[in-house]
Amino acid sequence: MDVARTEVRAGRPMTPAPGKNAARLALLIVPVVFFALFFAYPVAAIVARGLEADGGWHFGRITDVVTQPDIRHVLWFTTWQAFVSTALTLLIALPGAYVFARFDFPGKQILRAVVTVPFVLPTVVVGSAFLALIGRGGLLDELWGVRLDTTVWAILLAHVFFNYAVVVRTVGGLWSQLDPRQEEAARVLGASRFAAWRKVTLPALSPAVAAAALMVFLFTFTSFGVVQILGGPTFATLEVEIYRQTSEIFDLSTAAVLTMIQFVAVGAILAVHAWTVRRRETALRLVDASVTARRPRGAGQWTLLAAVLGTAAVLLVSPLAVLVQRSLDAPGFAYYKALTDDESGVFLVPPIEAVGNSLQYACAATALALLIGGLAAAALTLPHSRLRSNGGTPMDAGRLVRGFDALLMLPLGVSAVTVGFGFLIALDEPPLDLRSSWILVPLAQALVGVPFVVRTMLPVLRAVDVRLREAAAVLGASPWRVWREVDLPMVRRALLIAAGFAFAVSLGEFGATVFIARPDNPTLPVAVARLLGRAGELNYGQAMALSTILMVVCAVALLLLERIRTDRTGEF
Repeated sequence: MDVARTEVRAGRPMTPAPGKNAARLALLIVPVVFFALFFAYPVAAIVARGLEADGGWHFGRITDVVTQPDIRHVLWFTTWQAFVSTALTLLIALPGAYVFARFDFPGKQILRAVVTVPFVLPTVVVGSAFLALIGRGGLLDELWGVRLDTTVWAILLAHVFFNYAVVVRTVGGLWSQLDPRQEEAARVLGASRFAAWRKVTLPALSPAVAAAALMVFLFTFTSFGVVQILGGPTFATLEVEIYRQTSEIFDLSTAAVLTMIQFVAVGAILAVHAWTVRRRETALRLVDASVTARRPRGAGQWTLLAAVLGTAAVLLVSPLAVLVQRSLDAPGFAYYKALTDDESGVFLVPPIEAVGNSLQYACAATALALLIGGLAAAALTLPHSRLRSNGGTPMDAGRLVRGFDALLMLPLGVSAVTVGFGFLIALDEPPLDLRSSWILVPLAQALVGVPFVVRTMLPVLRAVDVRLREAAAVLGASPWRVWREVDLPMVRRALLIAAGFAFAVSLGEFGATVFIARPDNPTLPVAVARLLGRAGELNYGQAMALSTILMVVCAVALLLLERIRTDRTGEF
């Protein structure tokens, strides 16, 4: 038995564990350097550039910006629509979470993948789908004269479409592991069905519901592609306004102030989210999810199942179906054939080349995300120990680890527009002059993929019995062999799932890529956005065709993930 365990059992403070701490530091070196160079440095560079004037920093500019009426309107709309989008998503998705958690029905696995497809779709594709459904000249406009593109409802519905899977997977994953016998015991003691749910199940679910709500709020608060396409000149979020100030008005000072506001808001949201995740991990005793799902019984349960499936079909499937239909409007697959030529003048190359570019970039970004995210997840799962500062005061290493865990999530909430433009400003001098390098796009995409890798790998790595590693080490195995022989066989499936998520989100990254993708090497989301930004039926049809191709690639990736996924307890 090691010294640390002996001291704990004897009631003495735990002494440092140099080996474990050194191993954690070694694993964290690459992720820390990566995030410092390609996230913190570009963001700091553009903020500093925006606030610097006359040889110094002018923080009074912050007050000048936030007091402008148009900026106040942007701040109000960003916050208001995020709250309403979150409430609508919870209202619509919680019944779906219950159905997936408690019911077993034919096609459940395929439907779970279909439900997840919108979440990994590029936001420009989501905007295109709703534009084809409810926009000017859309399906509802043609059939009944209903057009919602000039109201905020289009944005709200698109956000529900995009974040439905967040609630279903986060809440449903925990709900499926709650022991139903606890609620049944309350019923036996005389509680009504609603009272048993309210007093037994709801308190147990509240951490997962809070975590899901916070993630939905984060994604809608920082929404870009959806609002850019559907909001028009009337509605803009902080992210859209940062893009407008940066690329259209060239007011870096205002963009820097808005970036700092968004950064503070995202940091607060992630801090609360980390707290809810810790509550979810420590407060419950869970059971095997496979034993809690059963066939619906009675008319009420079958009605609920039908209602959830109908809602999913209307909300999730119909926009995608209309997207496909719009891409086939021209006879003889004319829009798809037009992708092979460059006569439109939108790009320097035929639009179809964006498919190959995106696949190549996504593969490189996935490899980077797996390396960075895998090392970070391994470091986060090492046992915590007590550290001592130079003054001898004990410090909890767990707090430092949790802090780094929260920092890994920042790329999901910090302005991707700021990151992309920061790449151009910061990475323009040796030894980091990467403006003309192809690696710039995969680096930006990997920043978004790393949080998904970490969140997918962490639950599985934490489930590995540490005694297996210790036994292998006692028998003389090196750390590398311990990882190869013990950890890797157990986390292989999670690694494949993490790769699939990283690949899908890399394909759809738009906010940063729109700045750094070269005209002769456009990505799919950038190509869709530029085609939608030009008038003409052919450009619109090509945008629908490219969006359909991107949707099919993401759907195939998700279906493959569902076939290899056996553990439903992950955070995504």
